[in-house]
Amino acid sequence: MPKFFVSPGDIRGGFLVLSGENAAHAKVLRLKCGDSVTVCDGAGCDYACTVSDVSPGQFSLVVHSHSPSAAEPSVRCSVYMAYAKSDKLEHVIQKATELGASEIVAFPSARCVARPDEKSLAKKCERWQKIAASAAEQSGRGRIPKVITAESFRHAVSRACQSDLALFPYENEQRLSLRAALGAGGYRSVSVMTGPEGGFTPDEVALARDAGMQVCSLGPRILRCETAPLCALTAILFAAGDLD
Repeated sequence: MPKFFVSPGDIRGGFLVLSGENAAHAKVLRLKCGDSVTVCDGAGCDYACTVSDVSPGQFSLVVHSHSPSAAEPSVRCSVYMAYAKSDKLEHVIQKATELGASEIVAFPSARCVARPDEKSLAKKCERWQKIAASAAEQSGRGRIPKVITAESFRHAVSRACQSDLALFPYENEQRLSLRAALGAGGYRSVSVMTGPEGGFTPDEVALARDAGMQVCSLGPRILRCETAPLCALTAILFAAGDLD
């Protein structure tokens, strides 16, 4: 069933109107009067609707019922990924949204090859947010993850540490596994931070550890920078029972 995201204020009583990009999408889908659609307010609530009228540039809907979205994980997981070359970050944003990430945070680190300037970063953020919105619609999410940036590695670490559990996968860690770091669960929020193509420097690892992050291993294999965050996110959601 087609799904559309709207602002909470667009839902007024038992009626709402799809316009702009939503209307253009509905037109592509060839929706007509009587067709059923799902509308989400982006805050975790789904609305079962029926198309009641079609006119140029807008689709009018009748709301029949609403309920909490069943697609949102019980644990809020924030994915922190260092800037990467090409479209690797875009790939992670799309797939992390599909899996259930609550937000994606991009940040600079010492070995980043890609270092967008302020002007290009603004355009990238706009594009990244659209990728997240599209992936949320496609995967039936009840929320659109926010895609934001941190001004520095230190700032990213400080922000990540605000979660109940802050994970820092590192390829040279041999003492603590991701399984052990996740432990018995019981956390409501988790952050996971992964590095760029060249990985983190020893100084960055030390800073993260001193700040309280759990430096852990993702196993004996070296994962690409676009694979590591998705691997960790999947493991976190599995451990929390959100892939059942």
